[in-house]
Amino acid sequence: MITGSMSFHLPESLNASAPPERRGIRRDHVRMMVLSKETGHTEHDHFYNLANYLNKGDVLVLNSSRTIPAILRGRSEDGKEVEVRLARRVDSDRWDALVSKGLVLTGERIVFSNNLSAIVEIPDMPLSTLHFSKSGIDLFDEIYSLGEPVRYEYIQNPWDLDYYQTVFASQPGSVEMPSAGRAFSWELLFKLQKKGVKIVYIQLHTGLSYFLDDRFDHHPSSNKEEYVIPDQAWVEISAAKLAGNKVIAVGTTVVRALETAIETSCLSCWTNLFIHPGYQLKVADGIITGLHEPEASHLAMLSAFIKKEFLCSAYLEAVEKKYLWHEFGDMNLIL
Repeated sequence: MITGSMSFHLPESLNASAPPERRGIRRDHVRMMVLSKETGHTEHDHFYNLANYLNKGDVLVLNSSRTIPAILRGRSEDGKEVEVRLARRVDSDRWDALVSKGLVLTGERIVFSNNLSAIVEIPDMPLSTLHFSKSGIDLFDEIYSLGEPVRYEYIQNPWDLDYYQTVFASQPGSVEMPSAGRAFSWELLFKLQKKGVKIVYIQLHTGLSYFLDDRFDHHPSSNKEEYVIPDQAWVEISAAKLAGNKVIAVGTTVVRALETAIETSCLSCWTNLFIHPGYQLKVADGIITGLHEPEASHLAMLSAFIKKEFLCSAYLEAVEKKYLWHEFGDMNLIL
């Protein structure tokens, strides 16, 4: 278990296996647990009422990365089936990837279609570096044509890629949905802006969060992710901090990017920052996130925002009140 994470029982019935829209509600009508980081007090509401908890001058920081269908299925030259899960982009024609079905060797060619293949350059555990036969936009076109979204065992149905996108997603690159932003609708974003909440966008392409049922050690510090914070976004964030307003990060990805930027003075870099209990947050005053499974590393990050006993109590309350977990589930505002 990662230090600072929590162990609790999560009933299988609380795993959200379908998007809200397929459960008969709008994306912004999921439930929201509001948790005070000062007192541990909880309120229970719906996400469309988020504006009631933010003030004029506060800054909401969203991740605009777009989800790609990161599972590719192919065959090696000797005919064996190979499943590839893209993990992170190295450059325009190379990706680090998890080869989850079939052993591959250096120099081996994996054929995905008549139009796309890849050479294994560096076979490693758990990730291998693949050199694709296409690059840039042409490679993304093939990935979108051939790939499937990453999904885990609690999601039985293969939902369309559109269900794995936020409404404001733009630049492709995330292999898993930056799910904390999924509950936002344009209507809610306009409502927040009308109240005077400033909304800025950064970009962090998310990597794989799990490697094959924990067969491999996957500490957050080994998970490098690329981020870009536009200059104007950083100006807005800095101005809010100087004015005493709050900066609310939408998702753990945004927290990592913001805290790395303030530590390194780099607005376009890679981050492998591990935020844990006792870490002194310098930018993010609050976070909007989903509900995380027992012992997940994300819980260690949340314990940097709020006392662990408050977080444990709130999570037990969420279980009791039958909140739904994971990327299609309910939301948690810690402020």
